[in-house]
Amino acid sequence: MTWRILHGDCLDMLKTLSDESVHCCVSSPPYWGLRDYGVAGQIGLEKSPQEFTKKMVRVFREVRRVLRSDGTLWLNLGDGYASSGGTGHQGKHGDRHNRSHTQRQLIAAGGLFGLKHKDLVGIPWMVAFALRADGWYLRSEIIWHKPNPMPESVSDRPTKSHEQIFLFAKSRRYYYDKNAIAEPISETSLARYRRAKKYNIKKYVGEMGHDHEKILLNERSRWVAASDWDDRHAKYAERAKPFRNKRTVWSVSAHPFPGAHFATFPPKLVEPCVLAGTPPGGLVLDPFAGAGTTGLVALKHGRRFLGIELNPQYVELAKKRIENSPVQNGGAA
Repeated sequence: MTWRILHGDCLDMLKTLSDESVHCCVSSPPYWGLRDYGVAGQIGLEKSPQEFTKKMVRVFREVRRVLRSDGTLWLNLGDGYASSGGTGHQGKHGDRHNRSHTQRQLIAAGGLFGLKHKDLVGIPWMVAFALRADGWYLRSEIIWHKPNPMPESVSDRPTKSHEQIFLFAKSRRYYYDKNAIAEPISETSLARYRRAKKYNIKKYVGEMGHDHEKILLNERSRWVAASDWDDRHAKYAERAKPFRNKRTVWSVSAHPFPGAHFATFPPKLVEPCVLAGTPPGGLVLDPFAGAGTTGLVALKHGRRFLGIELNPQYVELAKKRIENSPVQNGGAA
């Protein structure tokens, strides 16, 4: 599969792309106020959350233009707390380096308008609602649960152990392969289904007049009679599988990438987005490519990849990761 990583400002680079040329976008923009990456024009150092939100709207308006009419956007956004002496913010793997200094600079510039000391900023939802108002279909809030969250020195609130991933669609009807990310049903759940309370089964069987041993769970998670009882249920019985629709809480451990001095997407977090959002051979876009994790996952699963990255060091890092990975079998386009 082919791939490209464009070096430059994401808005400038997006404007060079053709309309409706991308199947899916999976991205995690720099978190507001987290750190200074030392590159002019970087996103994340805006003077206020409102200014950051406006920048996100402009970027993803261009993303919407280049998406196919049935395309989707999977957007990971981190949050933080208004504080003059530190923060409870966590990056993708708990990276809090430079946050205190960066946020003090923003506060000194009068940036935290409308926020009180210790307030949760609410960046993810600010951006989500702004994108919805700009025309996106806000379809789902997914919780990235981190089993190994970064410890926090706080005593007046719970430790932060999750982030949001929002699923947006360009149109009311869009590509979404639910079977590609279906979750296996645990043996205990299957056993529980199969030995449902006798009263409920008998009541159901009594209405149908069939033996409760021939009750099956179909792919729609409904109890039905076995196919030999009723031809209407044959197609469900034949296709009955021990899987369920993927839930909205994804437990994925965070871990640093040793070659990068910044937070990176865990591949297991990206995989369901790529698999559900693109057909085989489809083109995946990440306008904030960073270390290239989205690209690695896309190529691994037979998709094409187009990344955009402002920092030239990260461009080279991402290229090396992809070129040296076992999934690289096509080459840069």
